[in-house]
Amino acid sequence: MTELRFTLNGQAREVEGIPPTTTVLDWLRGHAHLTGTKEGCAEGDCGACTVAVARPGHDSRYQAMNSCLMMLPQIDGCDVLTVEGVSPSAAALHPVQQALVETDGTQCGFCTPGFVMSMFAMEQDDRPSNDDQIHDALAGNLCRCTGYRSIVDACRRVLADTDHDRKPAVRHSADATSYQVTGQTFLAPQTIDDLLAAVEQHPGALILAGGTDLGLRVSKDRERFPVVIATASVAELARLHEGPDGLTLGGAVTYSKALPALDRHFPSFAALVRRIGSRQIRNLGTFAGNLANASPIGDTIPCLIALDATITLRSRGGERRVPANEFITAYRKTVMAKDEIIAAIYIPYVRPDERFEVYKVSKRFDQDISAVLGAFRLKLDGGKVASLHAAYGGMAARGMRASQAEQALTGKPWTQETLASLDDVMAKDFQPLDDQRASAAYRLRAAANLLRRLQIETTSSTLARVEAL
Repeated sequence: MTELRFTLNGQAREVEGIPPTTTVLDWLRGHAHLTGTKEGCAEGDCGACTVAVARPGHDSRYQAMNSCLMMLPQIDGCDVLTVEGVSPSAAALHPVQQALVETDGTQCGFCTPGFVMSMFAMEQDDRPSNDDQIHDALAGNLCRCTGYRSIVDACRRVLADTDHDRKPAVRHSADATSYQVTGQTFLAPQTIDDLLAAVEQHPGALILAGGTDLGLRVSKDRERFPVVIATASVAELARLHEGPDGLTLGGAVTYSKALPALDRHFPSFAALVRRIGSRQIRNLGTFAGNLANASPIGDTIPCLIALDATITLRSRGGERRVPANEFITAYRKTVMAKDEIIAAIYIPYVRPDERFEVYKVSKRFDQDISAVLGAFRLKLDGGKVASLHAAYGGMAARGMRASQAEQALTGKPWTQETLASLDDVMAKDFQPLDDQRASAAYRLRAAANLLRRLQIETTSSTLARVEAL
């Protein structure tokens, strides 16, 4: 097919002749002439490009997304709202817009359209009940005039009012399973079999899940890929299953979809996911994408390693299961064959006698790249370490366990005295790099101190002493 169909601000649109690697933001501004949506950073950090999107198979709810990171075919079959169409009537402001006006929340106005769309999606999606949830909903929008107090006031005013639900005109599925323009092809298979056939037929294609990382190659580097294969329309990959022994995440499960289950079973993991990126990022980004990217600072990777997760890889020839600790082999290298995809990630539940914690060190609390991340699964027996999984990101060319530290601590008393020489042991596990985020010496010290933090937080006597100070 050479046509994309979606709804934009309440009107059916058909688009053809536009290269598939055109971003939604560029199309909105350059072709639809809807210039209310702004470009600030073009990398999903500032939120000026935020639009509200209701996608097939996503409970028909509007969600905030970064239009700068989305390729145009990703909105096929969707209902998209921009700031120009958020109000059902051109003669009146939407209650979100009215609240921003009345609370003086506009400042210079450049970031305001993005805030409007994030607030609209917040109201449509989950209607927060406290300020912490409001701040989470706004974390992906940067106000350059530092006027957050008035914007939060506007949120409170909107949420105190009656619901303003708007039913999306979303299709049951994407229309264009194959979109071809000027030598570029975007494939959106609907079934797992079609996906595997496409991957086998195009071994060099870019496999696109959410695009929150790969999208930068389009928005920033302006790359034009011959073939892109999207996984988001495959229903089987969007499944999430809470079994009796563990949680299974399909290869297209987004961070947002998984968060309620993570809150129930892995609260520390859930807290980390909320720091990985804003809601705009979480609504698009996937665990499988973070894993396949194989970045040494991919935040979910140490967690999956520490939890003994298993990765199911699938091709037309069958499937195989790989422990998370063995999935990444070197910098940006994995065990995946060219015809394989990540079909699912299985995460065993933490047993009642174990403790799982994740600690992230970064310059900013929200939406920042880790300098060091430590994920720990600990079991104590009689005050001694019965077992310890200590996995780190940012310490080597890939996320990996601190095997020397684990061996040094296993069987030993779980005390501050035992951890006194941990810095020397950590230096045997890792030889980190100096870069703009942190020096090697800082990383080694931080990695050891994260284990010391774990000891403090899991030892009642230590906590008592700390609280008494």
